[in-house]
Amino acid sequence: MDPFDDPRLTAMGLFAEVFTGLSSRTSQTLTAAGLSEVDFETLIRLARSPERRLRMSDLAAQTSLSTSGITRVVDRLERDGLVERHACTSDRRASYAVLSDAGAERLRTLLPRHVEDIETWFTGLLSEDQLAGFLAALRVIRDVVRPGATAGAQETGRAARTRPC
Repeated sequence: MDPFDDPRLTAMGLFAEVFTGLSSRTSQTLTAAGLSEVDFETLIRLARSPERRLRMSDLAAQTSLSTSGITRVVDRLERDGLVERHACTSDRRASYAVLSDAGAERLRTLLPRHVEDIETWFTGLLSEDQLAGFLAALRVIRDVVRPGATAGAQETGRAARTRPC
């Protein structure tokens, strides 16, 4: 077998090409709304989290940024009035990033066009079955390569009752 014709290389190459292409198509809408891709990712993760908030450490894990990296992003979003910080009442070392009303409104304004971009350049190109299979496959891979990607997003039961703050 020719080592340059390995289907694993093809899979990785296609995935990279698709991601880069989608990013270039969708970033125009984000830029027009005054947001970078990491700003949008931070805001949408907060918007989709319980009470529109996440512990800073969980937000860092979800975005794959370091704690200092997410601190810089949240600082900038806070200056722009899109995010607020709330102290943890039971752990002075911890704090929450909380989507502000202005941040939620910015997302509400941006989302129709962003979802239209996603539909045009991504999900609309797949059948319902293809999309369901693709999402399932992505979750399998994500759970292995980014085990913290859902940190703090769906705390229920005992874990939610015993976690401070």
